Amino acid sequence: MATRGRRLGWSGWGWSVVIRRDSIRNPRGRSYAEDVASDADQHLHVETFLVSAGRPDRSAGSSVNVPVELTSTYAADGPVNYARSGNPTWNAFEEALGGLERGRALVHASGMGAISAALSLVPVGATIVAPDQTYNGTGDLLVSHEKAGGTVVRVHAADTARFLAALESADLVWIESPTNPLMDVTEIDVVLARARELGVTSVVDNTLSTPLLCRPLELGADVVVHSVTKYLSGHSDVVLGATVVPDTDRGREIGERLLRHRTLHGAIAGPLEVFLALRGLRTLSLRFERASATAAELARRLAGHPAVSRVRYPGAGAILSIDVAGDADAAERVCDATRLWLHSTSLGGVESQVERRRRHPTESEQVPFNLLRLSVGIEHVDDLWADLDQALRAI
Repeated sequence: MATRGRRLGWSGWGWSVVIRRDSIRNPRGRSYAEDVASDADQHLHVETFLVSAGRPDRSAGSSVNVPVELTSTYAADGPVNYARSGNPTWNAFEEALGGLERGRALVHASGMGAISAALSLVPVGATIVAPDQTYNGTGDLLVSHEKAGGTVVRVHAADTARFLAALESADLVWIESPTNPLMDVTEIDVVLARARELGVTSVVDNTLSTPLLCRPLELGADVVVHSVTKYLSGHSDVVLGATVVPDTDRGREIGERLLRHRTLHGAIAGPLEVFLALRGLRTLSLRFERASATAAELARRLAGHPAVSRVRYPGAGAILSIDVAGDADAAERVCDATRLWLHSTSLGGVESQVERRRRHPTESEQVPFNLLRLSVGIEHVDDLWADLDQALRAI
């Protein structure tokens, strides 16, 4: 059931190896964790990189972990004079995420802070091409863009021909793949290649895939957006976002604009939250590989369940959605009947969560009333299945 290959936007190798096993290299040309690397080129496997990236220098008596820098200002004549412009704890996380995405990262106060910064790259009145079903907050910002005089061309995420046609008059293209919660997949590389030919700024929300399944910068994206709240931090205890740009002249120019937006709008992260996110990032490969394998098995079992009319699963990742064989009330009863699955919003934590998305009035009308989104955690698959099965049979 694996979805493989760049044409669908996934850069993983399929289910036998969910995590990419190639090495991570510092965009500056050397490993961030050069003390740990043993080979001549200082390449690290992704699991090793995640554990070692963003660490302090290994001098005698130094801390193993980056300190939480609680300060509002700095002594004069340094690289940063005020904490709204920078923080050493941010730097460590940005170094780690930038290396993982193979670009240059900025941490933002929330996923919406990162999304807002990315959408600010085009002026009022610009034309934006986006999927017709996006993350709620993104959709709200796109509506605001229209109200301010801009144009938004909405196309189905999997309709490559319409995506390409819409790019002809676009200033910016926004991609989410897979979409949440319908799980539609975009041919990211095809769309990005055409956007680059036309000079259209491209942004990819990589929250659901993570850099372990897809690295959009390698496919030609100008900006990658993350809700760090989700898989990157992975413990449902922080609210953060991030943007990543390629380490090129164009990427650095865009990065300066994103940094200016973050600084002037004050959408900055707290150093403690960033410290927690970096700690969570260290176990990303373990968490995501386990959750993804469990999601694949649950999708297989749910496909034959009498209380499920449809399973929406792209073949990779740790999110799937199901259409319950019943109405909205039946779907709500499933949520209420679970004991292990948390009936809550959000996704990407170590705990498994279930939610009927249309309970939110701002959710897309394309989402069926009886659809449940399942964010699979790291619990044992048989325990999750037993709980979900008994809840489904309760309707």
